[in-house]
Amino acid sequence: MSLNHSPETQTKLIARVPTITGRELPEWFQAIDNGPSFLRCDERANWLADEHGLSHGYAAAIVHEHERRRRNRMGFI
Repeated sequence: MSLNHSPETQTKLIARVPTITGRELPEWFQAIDNGPSFLRCDERANWLADEHGLSHGYAAAIVHEHERRRRNRMGFI
């Protein structure tokens, strides 16, 4: 599974997360933060998909967005 979506695909997936999953992004981010401490994004996406019954595409998009926002909060480029 690839975590690399085009920017357009990533934007579309993230916009649909609440409708498709019934949960807002902050809820998913909290699930990731409270979940197992995986080092790799693909491991987190696989866990999120398996644990919460998401498609791997949505799980990967959520993990990618979580990482992007975390980097922005911490001041990383």
